[in-house]
Amino acid sequence: MTSGLSSPKQSGLQPSRLLRRPPAKGSVLIIVLWTAVLLTVLVTAMASKVRLSAQTVVHHQEVSTHWPELMSAVSHAEMELMLELMSQPIDFQPELTAEGELRNPRYRFNGRALDLHYPQPADIVVRIYDHGGKINLNRIPRRNMQSLIEKRLGGLEADPRQVQELLAAWTDWTDLNDLEGLDGAESDYYQSLDQPYMPRNNPELDTVHELLHVRGFAELFAGVNLDAAFTVYGNERTINLNLATREAMDLLPGMTPVLIENVIAYRQLEDISNRADVAEIIPFENLQELSPWIGNNTSQVFSIFAYPAVEVDQETLSALEAEQEFVNPDPVTRAYMAMVEVRSFSNSPRVYKIDPYGRIPDTAPARLHPEDYLFPY
Repeated sequence: MTSGLSSPKQSGLQPSRLLRRPPAKGSVLIIVLWTAVLLTVLVTAMASKVRLSAQTVVHHQEVSTHWPELMSAVSHAEMELMLELMSQPIDFQPELTAEGELRNPRYRFNGRALDLHYPQPADIVVRIYDHGGKINLNRIPRRNMQSLIEKRLGGLEADPRQVQELLAAWTDWTDLNDLEGLDGAESDYYQSLDQPYMPRNNPELDTVHELLHVRGFAELFAGVNLDAAFTVYGNERTINLNLATREAMDLLPGMTPVLIENVIAYRQLEDISNRADVAEIIPFENLQELSPWIGNNTSQVFSIFAYPAVEVDQETLSALEAEQEFVNPDPVTRAYMAMVEVRSFSNSPRVYKIDPYGRIPDTAPARLHPEDYLFPY
């Protein structure tokens, strides 16, 4: 009995022909598309590399151009500080207020853009910050540290227990022994951390950033420009409002954003010479909190910032002013920084720190309209 189906041999078809399929046009199209994609990615990567190389060359050219100018400006700034310790020449023309009163030349080292006696290159901005305008961590009294902690935790809303724990941690960090105080933290605590370290056990901190190693202080001072607000150099226990940075004033008990802007506006017009001048700016109840912090001291330690000027075109400036009421005309926030101590006009300054990308304190002029000043002008 035979089947109704004929064998391949009987039907005249070869087995190999039964297995063949017509070529798939879709596969060819996919291969072509993938090839095009790969070539596009390759060309894009090569173009990006070429563009990056070109940008690198441009930046190197800019650096090679500006570097000698920056170094020259820093040297001229150091000479400016040395000249300040010399007797003024007979033909010296002092800076005067609008009423004709003499201004203290030392107070110009509060971060304003300077024109030096030995002129810096025309396109280089120089700013000098006297550390008398910063909070000295190595000289801060315990009661002042407590009030500073309280302000950071919300002032009157601060949790007393949390304040005492932070204050105890600070006390244990800066005392001369390894005995843990009530609610404090000593080596047992710091050695138990994932990345263990030893506490300072000395009131002399090496850097302001050491503050972040004290238990709880990294969270307490989160977002604060520590280099702008604090110093560990000099013997000053108080802050001179003529020199104070915004960042330092923002931490001071009794100071509010409005009062900070009034201080900056006032010192743009004239010096803050005594408590009567302070009382013109700061209301009595705020002045009571602020009084333990302020004085007329200056320092021998300075932070010098030098950087190429950046011009903001009027169109961009107008767009920024449309978004916010007050705009800093100088957009630069990082610069070459040299921290120096100047002791005499006959010896070169002592260099404490160099930071090619130092973070500049807030350089904006007073963010306040004259009609909103709290003092007569």
